[in-house]
Amino acid sequence: MEEKSGFGYFLLGLGIGVAAGILWAPRTGEETRQLIADKAGEGADYLKNRAQEGSEYVRQRTEDMRQSASDLYEKGRSTVARQKDTLNAAVEAGKQAYRDAVSDVKSATSGTGTTGANSPESV
Repeated sequence: MEEKSGFGYFLLGLGIGVAAGILWAPRTGEETRQLIADKAGEGADYLKNRAQEGSEYVRQRTEDMRQSASDLYEKGRSTVARQKDTLNAAVEAGKQAYRDAVSDVKSATSGTGTTGANSPESV
């Protein structure tokens, strides 16, 4: 709080000093008014330039963020697609293993079922 009020007093003193310097300057009223108008115009131009620079900075940062978000989205999308493909391959491998196991059980069952005790070959 102390620093803020000290800075405020500094700015007040600066403003009073500038005003006093302009008022007691060895120039005519017309020259002084023209000087004030010129300086005000320079200040306005300076502020416009700074605002344009700030606007350009914000625009560039926005574009950078948009590109970064797009890159992250694409990276996530490709990762999900890759994981989906891996999962589908695993499911298909599981289905094929199941089919093979069922086929092996059927062939083992049909092979032992025909050579049982009641079959003509066992007599």
